[in-house]
Amino acid sequence: FASYYGDHMVLQKEPAGAVVWGYGEPGAVVTVVLSGAGGLIVTKKTAQVKGPSGTWTTVLDPMDRGGPYTLTAGQGLENVTLQDIYFGDVWLCSGQSNMAMTVLQIANASSELAATARYPYVRVFAAAPARSNIELEDLERIDLLWSIPTAENLGHGNFTYFSAVCWLLGRYLYEALQYPIGLVEAAWGGTPIEAWSSRRALQACGFPEDTGRTGLVFCTPLSPALSSSISPHWHLSGPQTPSVLWNAMIHPLLNMTLRGVAWYQGEANAFLHTDRYNCTFPALIADWRRAFHAGSAGQTELLLPFGFVQLSTYRRQSPDDSFARLRWHQTADVGVVPNARMPGTFMAVAMDLCDEHSPYGRRVLGGGDEGVETKLSDTNPTSLLFLGSIHPRDKQNVAHRLQLGARAVAYGEKDLVFQGPYPTRAILEVTRGLLNVTYSQELVCRRRDTQAFEVRKGKSFPPQGWKREAHLDGGFSPTQVCCSSHPSPCGWLPAPVVAVESRTVTLALAGCRTLVLALRYAWAEWPCEYESCALYNTQGLPAPPFL
Repeated sequence: FASYYGDHMVLQKEPAGAVVWGYGEPGAVVTVVLSGAGGLIVTKKTAQVKGPSGTWTTVLDPMDRGGPYTLTAGQGLENVTLQDIYFGDVWLCSGQSNMAMTVLQIANASSELAATARYPYVRVFAAAPARSNIELEDLERIDLLWSIPTAENLGHGNFTYFSAVCWLLGRYLYEALQYPIGLVEAAWGGTPIEAWSSRRALQACGFPEDTGRTGLVFCTPLSPALSSSISPHWHLSGPQTPSVLWNAMIHPLLNMTLRGVAWYQGEANAFLHTDRYNCTFPALIADWRRAFHAGSAGQTELLLPFGFVQLSTYRRQSPDDSFARLRWHQTADVGVVPNARMPGTFMAVAMDLCDEHSPYGRRVLGGGDEGVETKLSDTNPTSLLFLGSIHPRDKQNVAHRLQLGARAVAYGEKDLVFQGPYPTRAILEVTRGLLNVTYSQELVCRRRDTQAFEVRKGKSFPPQGWKREAHLDGGFSPTQVCCSSHPSPCGWLPAPVVAVESRTVTLALAGCRTLVLALRYAWAEWPCEYESCALYNTQGLPAPPFL
């Protein structure tokens, strides 16, 4: 069998058929037998070993949830048998260090680890961090073979295995669905989206054809704190090199039949090609979907459900808006998902889950140790992304919000509220100097924040083409325009909240009753304190930021 098949694994249940593959003598015939209790044969398949790769592939008949089963592959007199196999839903979890944070590192870690014995049907597997300049057919290394969860293998160490977000998501889904869940972790801290993208996905966003061979040049403006000390041009290397993680950690998994993907990544891109993320992220999603569908002989659905975590926080009172821009770009500049550019997706908002005192704030790229102090002179720019509290320990809320989206989008659970309120229209009362913003849901105001909303204003009509109406899918136009005929660019001004009614927020326009050209909410690297942003719905889900 290929590397990621083993005892205790979960294979994808019906309506899909699970793909199984492995190695053999070219030209030989391999017989694959799935057996139930008492050795009763449930499915029997044959597959010929292809040359020169020496691999065979078969698709099992769609199986109902449950188990245990044994799976045997035989060639001549040689047999390999895998035991304790269950059928359920298989989820792939990928991204950078906030996905790699283990159960050992999160809030209430000891009680979370002690609870693992109650979930023997949530099985876990972790690919080891690896990179390659060419697309690999199988994983080169594995950190954790398919396992029944224990405190030891869920809390192996810091940023190793097993992913806390992945585990909690799987556990919450198991509690809701009541059948086996298989979790596959493939994550590496400090890595940009370009490393997880295939060459064709990057080319779709205008990267040169030889991207991945020559590497990318880091040329995005750095934050003010970094730009004075570091040259803004350097070549990405190691696990940051374009496509190397796609090649080594994702491409080998393409034959696997999946139910969904969970993604937590973006911090590295807050300082690298930030304003390309509105292309690179939708392109990665579309490319992974096509690749997993093709690799599984059509068994993984073409619109593979894809959930992600919107960026949390980094530095308090930072003037840099790169985190805010990245959050916006994570939604393809719409503000909410799913939307026309990102169908079949769901998002966990995390900007209100800050953790200033997290001991895991320091994370050096390229396999360095967390907790290590670094100097400006001995590191590269993106290493410095991780010198703040960028690793919040509350992963329970993150996973809870993710599983709500999964249940609504992936599983079609009706009438389940899975995201916070989002504005649908804004009406200006010129004579009173007020702006009334109507939201999609009942509002709960947790904090009367004078800085949460900001406006750009002007005395003339907006330029031709500027859209004042909301998009059909809920997002406002992202266009920013100058607020007057003055030659210098205008800034954003606070619009204090003066009233919150059922679904409407009334903002004061600071006595300047001019035309409002743009409006934004929670547009900051650290927009609020823990669970204390301005607006939530009655279920406790935060309103996402918008522009």
